[in-house]
Amino acid sequence: MPYLIAAVVLLGVLCSLNLLLTYGVVRRLREHTELLARRRADGPEAIIGAGSAVGAFTATTVDGDELAAKDLLAGTLVGFFSPGCGACVKLLPEFIDAAAVHPGGRDRVLAVVAGPEAEATDQVTALSPMARVMVASFDAEIVKAFEVLGYPAFALVGDARVVTVSGGLTAVATAVKAMA
Repeated sequence: MPYLIAAVVLLGVLCSLNLLLTYGVVRRLREHTELLARRRADGPEAIIGAGSAVGAFTATTVDGDELAAKDLLAGTLVGFFSPGCGACVKLLPEFIDAAAVHPGGRDRVLAVVAGPEAEATDQVTALSPMARVMVASFDAEIVKAFEVLGYPAFALVGDARVVTVSGGLTAVATAVKAMA
């Protein structure tokens, strides 16, 4: 009988300790979830910040046209994509739809596909009817001029400055409507 009482007491202590440790783990998980949510909301953009001047660059489109930072007209929609990027594949049709109705047409839409030219063929083919398209390396002048850190990234340029930026097209589309 004394062994039974000792076993029940030991089991009770172990259960209490287990409950206490579980509570601590759950509390830490909640803290980490809040930190991650805050980091995503406050984290750096994938592209140059709104209000910043676009850096100097000179690049050639797939059509052979030279393009420099000074050639970006007010209201130019700019999109950066990468061939190996799943989110880029997902947002490409949305960008093409936005480019099709963008004020100023193809001359006010620029798409940059960053990565090896051989892998960029599908994206270039899809984008070419609606946008001026460039294929560039990840360290090309245009990528540096827009300070691209992640793909896809979108910007609306106005008066040599970035009006708005986004990892999706919603904020950019809103800014386009406001400019019209």
